[in-house]
Amino acid sequence: MKTMLSVDEALALIRNCCAPLAIEQVPLAEAFGRVLAAPVDAPRNLPPFANSAMDGFALRWREGLVEDTVLPVLAEQAAGDGIAGQSEGACSIMTGARIPDGLDTVVPVEDCTVLARDGEGRPTSIALSHAPQPGHHVRHAGEDVAAGQCVLEAGARLGEEALLVLRGIGIGTVAAHRPPRLALACTGRELVDTDGAELEPGQIANTNGPYLERLFAEAGAEVVERVTLPDEPAAFAAWLARWLDAGIELVVTTGAVSMGRYDFVPDVLREAGADLRFHKLKMRPGKPLLFATAGRGTLVFGLPGNPVSSTVGARFFVDAALRALAGRAAEPALLLPLAGAACKKPGFSMLQKAALALDPDGRLQVRLLKGQESFKTAPLLAARAWAVLPEDAAELPAGTPVPVYPLRPGGAPFDGLTR
Repeated sequence: MKTMLSVDEALALIRNCCAPLAIEQVPLAEAFGRVLAAPVDAPRNLPPFANSAMDGFALRWREGLVEDTVLPVLAEQAAGDGIAGQSEGACSIMTGARIPDGLDTVVPVEDCTVLARDGEGRPTSIALSHAPQPGHHVRHAGEDVAAGQCVLEAGARLGEEALLVLRGIGIGTVAAHRPPRLALACTGRELVDTDGAELEPGQIANTNGPYLERLFAEAGAEVVERVTLPDEPAAFAAWLARWLDAGIELVVTTGAVSMGRYDFVPDVLREAGADLRFHKLKMRPGKPLLFATAGRGTLVFGLPGNPVSSTVGARFFVDAALRALAGRAAEPALLLPLAGAACKKPGFSMLQKAALALDPDGRLQVRLLKGQESFKTAPLLAARAWAVLPEDAAELPAGTPVPVYPLRPGGAPFDGLTR
């Protein structure tokens, strides 16, 4: 095991230990957040038929349709009406209604004068207010998505927008990778799980557990168990054996991975026959991060106990594994200039809590926040992103481009944008 890998070396090693999980057919109603295992081609057009973009009158365009042309209204077509045909006169039509076969243009209500109505108030004769343009106000079949068109590639994660389009083109099920199963163990006899509980001397609230459980779920994991364990190697060993026997894809721990008397996670993993792939990285916060493989291919991440250190480990390294197990590509970075100068110790990548801002010309930049210490969580209230200061750098002048990632997997860094 090579000590003190770089961030990029560690991420590459993690991805090399991952293979996409099994493929299953998933009903679209249950597919939110799942990752496609195969591309999706549209089985039908969207829109499925030519329809009206306006309330008005459909007609067949021809030369000679000028202002004050009078046309009889011979039919009516509402949204939901089926196939109709017409070659002469006009058809009263509603927005979204199918264009009758033989007609090709829609004149909006406001561009016509109704000359006569029947006993129920339906127009029977209209005069054009001006000459219509051929094909205007018609949504053509396949204008949004054409039948046979590749809509989504394999590896795409399905959000609400993707599901909206898939429903429109008639998709009922998708081939998706099974979500990775994950077990989370927070270690430390000082941890208290009950929100709002009174704390005894030496106790702290377990903030890591609920936060990471939600983050992993958002990143696509099926969190099967979350436990809080005392500083007892035997307790962790028992839970680890249970998870390895069940073939859980990922086991994540917080705490007990550094160099103290109670930092037992590495020893328990060795006793369980795990292969420690790395322990300690050239980064801050989160330097003591541990990664191992055990059992029948379970990936084990030992995150430091400090909240921001564990958050960094989860956000970048556990998420990298979740992406790879789901068949997704490595996460790309947004390269943005620093709003102000920064300095750091060379030899370590610095993952900094950051906000995004606009310069006076409206260009996007990244602003490092105060309170970068790994125990300080309050700065996360203002953070919208992580800025990565390169390992070899010492002085970074304002304007230096640096990699930037959303605060949470798949998050929206532009929320709360300021000047």
